[in-house]
Amino acid sequence: MSNISEPHSHDHANGTAPVLVEVTRGSMVESRHRGHAAVVDADGRVVIAVGDTETVIYPRSAIKPLQAIPFIESGATEAYGLNDTEIALACASHFGESRHVKLVSDWLRRVGLGTTDLSCGAHWPSCPEAARTLARTGQRPSAVHNNCSGKHAAMLTTALHLGEPTQDYVEWAHPVQQRILGLMEQLGGLDLSSAPRGVDGCSIPVYGIPLGNLALAFARFADPAQLPPARAAAATRVRTAMASEAWLVAGTGSFGTEVIEVTEADAIVKTGAEGVFCAALPKLGLGVAVKIEDGATRAAEITLAAILHKLEVIDTARALSLADRMTAPSHNWNGIRVGEIRPTTTLVKLP
Repeated sequence: MSNISEPHSHDHANGTAPVLVEVTRGSMVESRHRGHAAVVDADGRVVIAVGDTETVIYPRSAIKPLQAIPFIESGATEAYGLNDTEIALACASHFGESRHVKLVSDWLRRVGLGTTDLSCGAHWPSCPEAARTLARTGQRPSAVHNNCSGKHAAMLTTALHLGEPTQDYVEWAHPVQQRILGLMEQLGGLDLSSAPRGVDGCSIPVYGIPLGNLALAFARFADPAQLPPARAAAATRVRTAMASEAWLVAGTGSFGTEVIEVTEADAIVKTGAEGVFCAALPKLGLGVAVKIEDGATRAAEITLAAILHKLEVIDTARALSLADRMTAPSHNWNGIRVGEIRPTTTLVKLP
């Protein structure tokens, strides 16, 4: 990792990722989730290291708040009269609820585009009730229902404002994607030209980043004092939008929305596919990155909650409000509590 000063890592001696979360049923542990986590400040000092902070991961949708920075920095939001609603949607992995869909559709019309301009693909809403409602009316989901539709609307809007092609905006060489790549290199303090590459679920490029550098990027998002003034202002604007429109960032009943609201934006958190979760902690000037090796979101949530509790971002009062997020109860189909999803001593006893 570049510019990362690391303390001792709470790793297993044999190099195997530590078990961070366990799932119980009755008196027995039924499943275990291994993973890694890093907490870093804006100077690259590692405050907490669990597992291997050098492990290279695809950050997936966890970096949507960072990808939204050029949307503001370019002047596109101001040019089109867009506000915190659109900025929050640009950061969102939304559940496809009716308000999400309407707001993204209205946004596209406002800038002279439509659903067919989105290259993210279509999937059923993540919200079960929204999916049932759509099915009852005999409709099929479109790209606007995609959880990434807000991010794609932001990319298209930025391209329009800068006079760039709106076709092929998901391709690696397109200015929209190159701009984001440069941003991630600056925030993460590393050269990504030789990084592993892939294609994300919504068809934009994804590149491998060491976990510690990902945490560094979120630390600089949380405390952008070292960034150029326009970029620092854009980062602050993104955090403000996510705080004021936390529901838009995910949706009803989501872990991310609830944590942002309960912590009063002391933690700006964002999930990514395959067990990734990141957080910016503005008051502490810290960034957090979590990766669960088997890709389980349930374990990433428990891990992040435990780290936030250790850092006292989730204090005693907030922990009461987030009790079911700190240790999640497990119920069977009859509603009987049969076990729980809980942090292991590796997390509970973080120094």
